[in-house]
Amino acid sequence: MKIEILGTGCAKCKKLYENTLEAVKLSGKEAEVSKVEDIKDIVAYGVMSTPAIVVDGVVKVSGKLVSPEEIKAMLQ
Repeated sequence: MKIEILGTGCAKCKKLYENTLEAVKLSGKEAEVSKVEDIKDIVAYGVMSTPAIVVDGVVKVSGKLVSPEEIKAMLQ
């Protein structure tokens, strides 16, 4: 599973990255988590509001900070 956190490096983007790492740990799943900070790459996903989470190429959340529990549910 590939998870990307889209954001330019703001506090919410950093927190979403941390929440995602925690969610992966809680889920017990194997996942590669990375940050995407280049605005061109972010816009290529059609995302206009960050932070956002992309799981296996599909945008799951855009424009809000979600909890580790909410992210864990997305990974099921």
